[in-house]
Amino acid sequence: MKKEEIEKLKISDFNYVLPDERIAKYPLDKRDDSKLLIYNDHSISSSQFFNLSDFIPQNSLMIFNNTRVIHARLIFRKPTGASIEIFCLSPCYPAEYNLNFQQKKGCSWYCMIGNSKRWKDDELSMKLFSDKEIVLTAKKNGSNKNDTIVEFTWNDDSYSFSEILEIAGKLPIPPYLNRASEEKDDVTYQTVYSSVDGSVAAPTAGLHFTDEVFQNLIEKGIKTDEVTLHVGAGTFKPVKSVMIGEHDMHTEFISVSKDTIKQLLDNTGNLIVVGTTSTRTIESLYFIGKKLETNPSAQPHQLTVSQWEPYQENGVNITPQKALQNILYYLDNNNQDNLISATQIMIAPGYKFAFCDAIITNFHQPQSTLLLLISAFVGDDWKKIYNYALSNGFRFLSYGDSSLLWKA
Repeated sequence: MKKEEIEKLKISDFNYVLPDERIAKYPLDKRDDSKLLIYNDHSISSSQFFNLSDFIPQNSLMIFNNTRVIHARLIFRKPTGASIEIFCLSPCYPAEYNLNFQQKKGCSWYCMIGNSKRWKDDELSMKLFSDKEIVLTAKKNGSNKNDTIVEFTWNDDSYSFSEILEIAGKLPIPPYLNRASEEKDDVTYQTVYSSVDGSVAAPTAGLHFTDEVFQNLIEKGIKTDEVTLHVGAGTFKPVKSVMIGEHDMHTEFISVSKDTIKQLLDNTGNLIVVGTTSTRTIESLYFIGKKLETNPSAQPHQLTVSQWEPYQENGVNITPQKALQNILYYLDNNNQDNLISATQIMIAPGYKFAFCDAIITNFHQPQSTLLLLISAFVGDDWKKIYNYALSNGFRFLSYGDSSLLWKA
């Protein structure tokens, strides 16, 4: 389908009735006890997640998103008693996540502000400890589109910003859970393999994995690898426009190592991608490789994948393998071990998948870009899949059950 046709798709065609009682407010006590829906060759069956390896062929390669959710919600109180929430979305200065987290006295972030009318131009502050005079301050420093730039400073350079967030912030859980975050969410809302700080939402397809599930995969000869996509708050942003062409897709940071690119090139089995965030990362590699086909010396900012790039006809047609080879050449030529870029990719019906053979994913909100991605992967069978899940007691959304979907 052409870009113009994709843009005219109506979001109302991707709707279904999700009763509130089907939304899992809390996870199961054991992660891999969750249900697993299997969709393959237009047929649906079900099992338990701890049996996942039974449904993955030998010599497959599985890709995981290793991002870790940060304590992104900072609650400040004014002398009047008014509560101001600052929700840290992505680094502004320094713009690179690791550099920003390592800052010792100050940094800036793009933020969403709760109760913003109560925060004029005054400086907010909070004391981090009851027994120490360590104070975190926040000051507005401009804006970017819908986000406010907030400059943070603190008066003790023995603490990095990563440590400040861990002490002062709260874990952001999805708004549709309609509850406050609890201490146990610090564990249950992280994947067991999370390692790279930066997300404000978990890559929830990975929440079902346990050490036992990984051991079963290894014993079957199934390979695993990791990418990083820092999930932004935009993942919860509803599509409010009538047609999807009017929706502004969020941009997210990605990082893929040279070794992972090599493993993707060498892979001769099925590629199973864990989660929609990993899917967006892996599929973005094709369009980055296409850019490098015509501009092998591109600057990093030129490699960002735009929302509608997959549907634009630019005359360049290369294989997925050639795209990966172009990225390897680029990394070697620039003495880099990791491809660091960003993606705004919109995967919707009409999209042609370059890499993914199967996706492991949870059940998503009606009229969401995540459901558009699933529809692109399995076609109109998404309705059959979701009707089956609703009729067979599956739990929905972030803390809900899982599915293994093979490409239609």
